[in-house]
Amino acid sequence: MTLPAHIPVMCNEVVTFMNVRDGGQYVDGTFGAGGYSRAFLGAAKCTVHGFDRDPDAIAAARPLLSEYGHRLHLHQNRFSEMETLLRAANVNSVDGVALDVGVSSMQIEDPARGFSFLRDGALDMRMDKSGPTAADLLNRASEDDLAHVLKVYGEERRARSIARAIVKARQAEPLSTTGELVRLVEGVFGAGAARLKIHCATRTFQALRIWTNNELSELAEGLSAAERLLAPAGRLVVVAFHSLESRIVKRFFTTRFGDAPRPSRHAPPVVDGMVPAPSFRALFRKAVKPTAQEIEFNPRARSAVLRAGERTAAPSLPLDLSALGLSQEVIQ
Repeated sequence: MTLPAHIPVMCNEVVTFMNVRDGGQYVDGTFGAGGYSRAFLGAAKCTVHGFDRDPDAIAAARPLLSEYGHRLHLHQNRFSEMETLLRAANVNSVDGVALDVGVSSMQIEDPARGFSFLRDGALDMRMDKSGPTAADLLNRASEDDLAHVLKVYGEERRARSIARAIVKARQAEPLSTTGELVRLVEGVFGAGAARLKIHCATRTFQALRIWTNNELSELAEGLSAAERLLAPAGRLVVVAFHSLESRIVKRFFTTRFGDAPRPSRHAPPVVDGMVPAPSFRALFRKAVKPTAQEIEFNPRARSAVLRAGERTAAPSLPLDLSALGLSQEVIQ
């Protein structure tokens, strides 16, 4: 398997905000097809540490490894583990971390991975190919848990009806393919499905993918790990594609910039009567979105939102899930 043709979303903006320079150490936390890593390595004589939990992505990177040799180091691990793994390799700080959050084009386009409602295949959805599959979770969860997952992770208004239909269907035979799940959701929506701007199964598949891979917890822990690992003046650049991820990233930066109006629940916590110094400096105030030209050329970019910050010399703040709009009940 070789790296497929791939268009990294907002690549020019990511490289610019990362401030890639000679001699720098950078983390591509969502390596995927290697688009950002290639751009960083081409922009300066730097070193890149690529992380991806998907063994297929790491296996496909051999040509890139051959091209850049010792300047590229790949890790088949979650990006939340970047701090632990790099410090163990005597890399105690880095100059930039980039995250392109969500499912990769390679995963979506492979029917065997089960991420897409447009392609029939096994209902898998595991990014790292280990642990329970999406089908395992669907076939054993209670109706209440299914409804909760679809509502919270998919923001699906018909969560209860879809959950009820799943429980009823699996009594006859366990769900095992993406096609079966798509037809079940279409049955819940009935004739109304044709009037929707997006396919009626979109939110269900999003919710199930996030649940299977514990993605929101992974994002929160990854942002915190990047904060601890970045050197002063290091940059954190994050591209998100749907509202759940985007809100988490926005709230993370809001707490770290130290400019949330009090008594906002997203403001930094008061410790011993003192508000901690900001751990990041804002590079810009409004989220950056792709240009019309990029969206026309690469439709996947249409929902992308980029946020970034520059690390200060202040100590890292503890990870507070509630400040990011999360709770253990939601992310488990």
